[in-house]
Amino acid sequence: MKTDLDRGIQVDDANLLNEEIGDNHVSTSATTPLRDDAFEMSNADKMASIQEDVAHIMQTLGLDMTDDSLKGTPKRVAKMFVNEIFAGLHPDNKPKVSVFDNNYKYGEMLVEKNITVYSTCEHHLLPIVGRAHVAYISNGTVVGLSKMNRIVDYYAKRPQVQERLTMQIVQELQRAMGTEDVACVIDAKHLCVNSRGIRDIESSTVTSEFGGKFKDAATRREFLDYIKLDTDF
Repeated sequence: MKTDLDRGIQVDDANLLNEEIGDNHVSTSATTPLRDDAFEMSNADKMASIQEDVAHIMQTLGLDMTDDSLKGTPKRVAKMFVNEIFAGLHPDNKPKVSVFDNNYKYGEMLVEKNITVYSTCEHHLLPIVGRAHVAYISNGTVVGLSKMNRIVDYYAKRPQVQERLTMQIVQELQRAMGTEDVACVIDAKHLCVNSRGIRDIESSTVTSEFGGKFKDAATRREFLDYIKLDTDF
């Protein structure tokens, strides 16, 4: 039988593990961890609940919530969470990705580079800011260029770790186009590293996911060389 001391040790061990995971920016899942009832509450109800929670946090910090500059903050944060920076959690916001026949028979690599990434670290809820570079090789279908940007934006708009984000972008394009020949590289700064903790303002994080033909060293090198091209027009 477990004693109260044993249970206390287990709780302490669990808390220590949670701290280690967060401080080391380690993901525990390749998919975004969502509860089964995640979308039963309406967006309006979510915003009302979040508004109360944010107000409570601010009051706990000792802020004067009657001040004109602060009293609207809980509502603004709630709207931002639901409608903007975490909008990618809701499947209704997933972009419709139409594919078309590759009638012009373009058979080389297509690269969409320097796609802006604004995401949020799921460990400290601080921004991740960077660039994504996405490529595919057509197997008979092509996708509109803006859809690649929209896929990046959709998966970025949720609490994330960069490794998962990179994988989700590739997997979504693979599903949409029916090909394994998709690759993504992301180079981003994490404010949870840059503005707190070690406070290293110069470092950035690079992640990659290579599928199909991009696992071949020569094809992967071609993709990486395209990324290096000067695009100052």
